[in-house]
Amino acid sequence: MIPRRKTVTAWVGTVPVGSDHPVMVQSMTNTDTANAEATAIQIAQLARAGSEVVRVTVNNKAAAAAIPDIVRRLADVGLSTPIVGDFHYNGHILLREFPETARLLAKYRINPGNVGAGQHHDKNFATMIEVAKEYAKPVRIGVNWGSLDQTVLARMMDENARSATPRSGTDVMIDAMIASALESAEYAESLGLGHDKILISAKVSSAPELWSVYRKLAALCDYPLHLGLTEAGMGMKGIVASSAALAPLLLEGIGDTIRVSLTPEPGAPRKLEVEVAQQILQSMGIRQFLPQVTACPGCGRTTSTFFQELAQKIQRYIGDSMPEWKLKYPGVEAMQVAVMGCVVNGPGESKHANIGISLPGTGEDPRAPVYQDGQLLTTLRGPRIAEDFQELLETYVERTYGRGEQVKS
Repeated sequence: MIPRRKTVTAWVGTVPVGSDHPVMVQSMTNTDTANAEATAIQIAQLARAGSEVVRVTVNNKAAAAAIPDIVRRLADVGLSTPIVGDFHYNGHILLREFPETARLLAKYRINPGNVGAGQHHDKNFATMIEVAKEYAKPVRIGVNWGSLDQTVLARMMDENARSATPRSGTDVMIDAMIASALESAEYAESLGLGHDKILISAKVSSAPELWSVYRKLAALCDYPLHLGLTEAGMGMKGIVASSAALAPLLLEGIGDTIRVSLTPEPGAPRKLEVEVAQQILQSMGIRQFLPQVTACPGCGRTTSTFFQELAQKIQRYIGDSMPEWKLKYPGVEAMQVAVMGCVVNGPGESKHANIGISLPGTGEDPRAPVYQDGQLLTTLRGPRIAEDFQELLETYVERTYGRGEQVKS
């Protein structure tokens, strides 16, 4: 177990966030929130993919007015996933004008850089905190280097310019982000918001800067921290950047909830960001979400694509089965499955897995030994190897994780 940085616990609806609880996975919709049907459908998709909390943009009156309808639609399909409202510029107006929305949202995200300038800044911020107090809601003070509070930044830049040993602009910006977050949290508490009602994020788009800002922030407070790059990017770039950015901090016990902010392909489902976040935590041994399939990359010994197709088929089968398996077979998410392509590492990897198959490589004897908990179970031959192995996998799950007790949803 990785020792966690000690924090208080903040409750986002029914979901606890803090060092005494698992690192929580969250996501955000990209629908027009005013379209209650489309937004509810996407929230349901994200929740079923494993997002424990979902954030939505509340950017105008139509979006704010849609929140009760969204919550009702989710309840109609049996979902009570906590919904977070993301406010910029006009949150102080919307939260007062739509009290039912303020009541139903599980948390408010406030960006100190976007609550108003000059004399309006503290007044608008205070209004949002008063609403949070009224409805007993937690607040994420979410600082972003793309929309940093310019008053704080200007003050610290001036101080740096007068210093005998001025630091780089990036270093000053990082310190300004931390100051903005902590000063806002201190102000919120002075207004009466509970210490355990505050979460903090300080997002940048570069992994090294993310490490720097969160290490400093972690040393200065015990608020739960929300980790994530502000714009990770698209496809492979976004996945790799997020993994590189989050892993070092998580290994140090920093981070209590994560979001992977991927730019989806046009028309692609939003759930990939949830799956990547889960895979980061699972690959690090922090949490278990679904059985892992180990498969070799292939080489000249495995010119057939059969083992790749089988690995893909088994991975898909596991993913499709998990909603039912999680209810019927507690602990199945920790299962290890191996689908290997030749005799070099195949038998060894298969023995290390809970259940594994070593397929024949090019020129090898056309037989596929199956290992179960380190022991040879059987050897498969013929055209139905894939189907036979899938049946053995289902039998293993039923026998190993089926304890005669079904977990009620």
